[in-house]
Amino acid sequence: MIQNIFCVGRNYREHALELDNPVPEHPLIFSKPTNSIVQAKGQKVFYPNIDGEIHYEIEVVLKISKDVGREAIQTDDIIGEMALGIDFTKRDVQTTLKEKGHPWLLAKGFKNATVLTDFWRFPGEKMCNEKAFSLVKNGNVVQKGNTSQLIFSFKHLLEYIHEHFELRQGDIIFTGTPEGVGAICDGDHFQLYWGKELKGSFEVRME
Repeated sequence: MIQNIFCVGRNYREHALELDNPVPEHPLIFSKPTNSIVQAKGQKVFYPNIDGEIHYEIEVVLKISKDVGREAIQTDDIIGEMALGIDFTKRDVQTTLKEKGHPWLLAKGFKNATVLTDFWRFPGEKMCNEKAFSLVKNGNVVQKGNTSQLIFSFKHLLEYIHEHFELRQGDIIFTGTPEGVGAICDGDHFQLYWGKELKGSFEVRME
């Protein structure tokens, strides 16, 4: 069972730059509620047609397999599974919230804002760095990334999040999105790929 959802903002340099954001010196951590989760099972997924644009952001998602104590963190020991996910963002709402210095929850935690594929066995950080992940929208690749491009590595993220929040079994971490984010439209069809392997799909419906 998923416990907490930790997310990392601006963890790919080019993504930070495409949104005219500064590249962070430390991990930028925020959270999403678990009731925002929906699985990518080929179904129609509904989103509100208000509050401005909603942007897709594909990410590698890590799942913690056991409670993390005081011992030194070994990445391949505490990550049991991984998945692909989309962190949907109400971009206009987020911009307004940032300008006011308010939390991002309204922009990040709405219904179906957290799309997840099924989880599979974590092959190790080194092997993850050797395979690309991608998001295909209506037959075209719109985002493609590799975890070797992360500003903050898996190990760095685990240590930082554990220091500030304490990681426990069942927690998941969205590790950041590469460049290429964009707005969704009614009828868009999305496919999430790990290498050449299709891991999940869904269709957007705006209501």
